[in-house]
Amino acid sequence: MGLYILRFFSFFFILATFFPLIKLDFWWIRIFDYPRLQKLLVTLFLMAVWIYPFTPPLDTESVIWASLLLICAIYLAKKVWPFTPWAKKMIDSVPYKDKNGIHILVGNVYQYNENYHKAVSLVQSTTPDLIFFVETDKAWENGLSEIEKDYPTQIKLPMDNTYGLLLYSKLEIQRKEIHYLIDEEIPSLELDIKLRNGQLITIYAIHPTPPVPGENEKSTDRDAEILLVGKKSKENHLPSLVIGDLNDVAWSYTTELFLKNSEMADPRRGRGLFNTFHAKVPLFRWPLDHIFLSKDFGLGGMKVEKGIGSDHFPISLKAVLTPTNDTDTIKANGDEKEEAREKISRGLNDED
Repeated sequence: MGLYILRFFSFFFILATFFPLIKLDFWWIRIFDYPRLQKLLVTLFLMAVWIYPFTPPLDTESVIWASLLLICAIYLAKKVWPFTPWAKKMIDSVPYKDKNGIHILVGNVYQYNENYHKAVSLVQSTTPDLIFFVETDKAWENGLSEIEKDYPTQIKLPMDNTYGLLLYSKLEIQRKEIHYLIDEEIPSLELDIKLRNGQLITIYAIHPTPPVPGENEKSTDRDAEILLVGKKSKENHLPSLVIGDLNDVAWSYTTELFLKNSEMADPRRGRGLFNTFHAKVPLFRWPLDHIFLSKDFGLGGMKVEKGIGSDHFPISLKAVLTPTNDTDTIKANGDEKEEAREKISRGLNDED
């Protein structure tokens, strides 16, 4: 019986390793994008069991299973490696300066969470320049009213469908656009913000829908919104940031396609995973909440903040305009540009 169980789990995790290579949008395929580190650890464990000295001598079957699992482990380690502190940084670390910098706090509050005081306390202790909270309804708008005195500019789109947005800023917003890029019930923001030195930057604040059964059977809408915002950022002449709960992990094919087509930088690369979800299940955590930067910025600091009762941890980042910054972005080839256009088109046309 033990051998049958070992075979089953070995086969499942080999399948789970390479399933994300299938470029289909079905949720039951895309769900395997998320637990890459967990798959690596389990794969190493299963490989060790196959070659454990107390098992029968290494026969042909043991060698085959151990070899296949080793291939999986190497592949997964290669995918995780860029998000370790030993890998090459995509964006430089620079001293933070208020004059030409912006301190941003992003968090998914979980709509049914009523720990409003924890979010208020976090804002008061971190004092960011700009706050972007998602999954915010009218109760959350009321619960955060205490911080409004310190944030004279507010954009409030409370909703009961878990896609409400609340944004608070100490900095002047010179242009504000509210978009419903893919779904008429899911808003996003496009803002031009003036830094303290007078420089304008653009912030795209989004919360696309995840691929989950019962809500969205495919990742088509999510992928299209992420890539469409990346396209907007690439065409924008101003330095820009893309922020929010993207409902996608940092190492997924879609996120990498976004980085290539937008030529933005992921500050996680070369620094760590900075996992933000699931806050209440330590064994199942991965990076879902993001702040991407155009190559005009250096990184003044990044931190996963303490929990506020949500299933997500908030994340904060200090970005600094750095004209001489040597950002190591990646670029899309012709096929990848065409693929991004096709994905955007499918989302806009709601094709199955």
